[in-house]
Amino acid sequence: MKVMKFGGSSLATAAKFKQVVELIELRSEPVAAVFSAPQGITNALVELIELARQGSDLTPQLDDISQRLLTLCTDCAGWREGFDVSHSQQQTSGLLDQLRTLAQGCAMIGQCPEVTAAQILSVGEKFSTLLMAALLRSQHPVTVIDPKLFLTTEDDSGEPVADIVTSQQRFQSHYGDAEELAVMPGFYGRHPNGDLCLLGRNGSDYSAAVLAVCTGAERCEIWTDVDGIYSVDPRLVDGAQLITRMSYQEAMELSYFGAKVLHPKTITPLSRHQIICAIKNTTNPQHPGTLISATTDEGKAVKAISKLSDVAMINVAGPGMKGMVGMAARVFASMAESDISVILISQSSSEYSISLCVPGDEADRAVKHLQRSFRLELKNGMLEPVDCQENLAIITLIGDRMHQQKGTASRFFGALSHARVNIIAIAQDSSERSISAVVRAKRADDAVAVCHQQLFLKKPRIDAFLIGCGTVGKELIAQINRQQAWLKDNDIELNLVGIANSRQCLLDAKGIELSNWPEQLAACRQGLSLERLQGFVREAHLTNPVIIDCTSNQDIAMSYLNYLQASFHVVTANKKANTDTLTYYHQLQAMATKRQRRFLYETNVGAGLPVIDNLQSLLRAGDELLQFEGILSGSLSYIFGEIHQGLSLSAATAKARDLGYTEPNPAEDLNGLDVARKVLVIAREAGLPLELSDVDLQPVVPDELAAIEDGDEFMRRLPEHDSVFQQLIDQAESNHQKLRYVAIIKDQRCAVKIQSVGPDHPLYEIEAGENALAINTRYYQPKPFIIRGYGAGAEVTAAGLFGDLLRTLSWEQEH
Repeated sequence: MKVMKFGGSSLATAAKFKQVVELIELRSEPVAAVFSAPQGITNALVELIELARQGSDLTPQLDDISQRLLTLCTDCAGWREGFDVSHSQQQTSGLLDQLRTLAQGCAMIGQCPEVTAAQILSVGEKFSTLLMAALLRSQHPVTVIDPKLFLTTEDDSGEPVADIVTSQQRFQSHYGDAEELAVMPGFYGRHPNGDLCLLGRNGSDYSAAVLAVCTGAERCEIWTDVDGIYSVDPRLVDGAQLITRMSYQEAMELSYFGAKVLHPKTITPLSRHQIICAIKNTTNPQHPGTLISATTDEGKAVKAISKLSDVAMINVAGPGMKGMVGMAARVFASMAESDISVILISQSSSEYSISLCVPGDEADRAVKHLQRSFRLELKNGMLEPVDCQENLAIITLIGDRMHQQKGTASRFFGALSHARVNIIAIAQDSSERSISAVVRAKRADDAVAVCHQQLFLKKPRIDAFLIGCGTVGKELIAQINRQQAWLKDNDIELNLVGIANSRQCLLDAKGIELSNWPEQLAACRQGLSLERLQGFVREAHLTNPVIIDCTSNQDIAMSYLNYLQASFHVVTANKKANTDTLTYYHQLQAMATKRQRRFLYETNVGAGLPVIDNLQSLLRAGDELLQFEGILSGSLSYIFGEIHQGLSLSAATAKARDLGYTEPNPAEDLNGLDVARKVLVIAREAGLPLELSDVDLQPVVPDELAAIEDGDEFMRRLPEHDSVFQQLIDQAESNHQKLRYVAIIKDQRCAVKIQSVGPDHPLYEIEAGENALAINTRYYQPKPFIIRGYGAGAEVTAAGLFGDLLRTLSWEQEH
């Protein structure tokens, strides 16, 4: 015997009914099928009851329900040969007449008793069964099972539990000789006194489980609109993984803590009688689905993560709790007396408090019952006022084998920390099958997404917003696009979700298609703003957002503090933030630490060279910067190399400009300010409290030329300085030396100037666009620590930004 249960989404249309009939007729064994109401009908019936209680006009709602059900009958006549549509419509009309009488009676008295509500709300399931029986009877003998004749509950509570022994006895009495094909409405049964009652949420699943026990079935199939049970709600998180096999205990934990596919009551009778349960997809019947049995998939320790929303946590605390035998029992007795389900319990080790989670809509009632139960203790100060925190959620990690894998709890709580979620309470069962954390509801979706990413996919993710689409920005986008295969091979998910220029901002939560991003950006009508990005991050549940600044814009640099405060990482080639006031520099460092975000600016000094990282590593190891000399401008490195090949300053600058090594206005290179900013960054990293104005800056050209703002005008005027500069060249070469534009840190002061160096100097051979740094420290002396490499060009700068971007990865990958 096999029981097949079909949900409302599987019975939404006549075509869906056809699919279900075909699935039932594929049977190779006796089948009992259980049906929910057609999709949307139960909600319509709930609304009908509310209208009746309000005394409103019921006609439109009744007519709508009637139209939908009668239309289903008519539509089924088109494909089922031998189906008696007129008889089916007559049966449906009789059911609708009963509904109309019940609803109008409720409207007359302005209320709807529980028994009447159960009769109204079960109309959908009764209709599905009547229609399905008529469709099947056109080809097969069919028994219609009435759950009111056998499915007996143990009590009259709102979530009744079936009395299995009585139900088995009554089933054998009424249906011991049932046909090999039987149908039954789900969702309802009978109270011990014989009144019709509903079975609560997912009641049709529970009906199927009880029927499976009563018929001695070997298998119970729950047919729905998904392929099975997933590791996480696929509507909430991309990349949810289908669970092919799980144990009864895992399924109960998962359903108890919020999974929508099953209810814990469904699993209990199946587990006790060792009946296999399968979750199948009506629209994809060939898929194996999820199998629930006494055994689990041995390959996975962590099976799923769930979220239970709309939870409140009540705290009973005070000196009267400690050492008082029976206080906990009284707390839970109070909840039991008020018929309130306790979801989760947590108690302090000092016995000072007990915290319990209850459904959010029952919080007020729970508090009132506790206040009444402990009124004397509250009055005498033995207990503090009962505290209630609302708008909470419970995130739960589930798996039979979690106790066999070390560090699971640590990784779970680490993931919650990475999602920037505060944990309010923690609970774990003794079998270590589930670990739960109570969090604020507004952060629950982010918590679930990050936990699933880190515990199931084990793939770190970066969501990047690139600002500035100039030469460096375009090159970085191209590098990200080229490296997608490498990122995938290394299990890194890097999504460029935002690209902005000075006027427009393109956003796509799934990642921008990089093959045609310029066209997409040009079509955008909104610009960049922190508020817009924050809203986008919230809606897309991004947990590792990174701002990449490829501009030299002062306003954007001065926005870093706000971005860090809003929990963005900041990766930048823009030096203007780190060389603004010393106060702002320290504010950025402090905010990054406070918000646990990365503020990375390796390209501020040496483009793609690892200058900042190496310096910070030395300082962290207790080293101390004693002296620094460096060539920090790729463009000036190239120009100074060319003048010793026989070119004049103006000719060498023109050549560098044509090659794209300089700024459009080379005065911005030759005024030395860019080098001054770079050496100031190094000095500040070394702990020197200096401002930009403290740097002794000697430009390559006179101040009059350095101040020219038009690039073409500057190039026309530059030859005026060639003769003076040639004298410096001749003097250096006469001493077998070369000119270099050098940044210096010495005696806690900074200088930037033209310096003549000999063959024994570490900067003597540096030219052709190379950067080089000679760092003397307590550990590296008298010979300095040398860093050398190309420091000019979009490719190396973009590569440096790419490297910093990867350093924002959310956690170390497992090996």
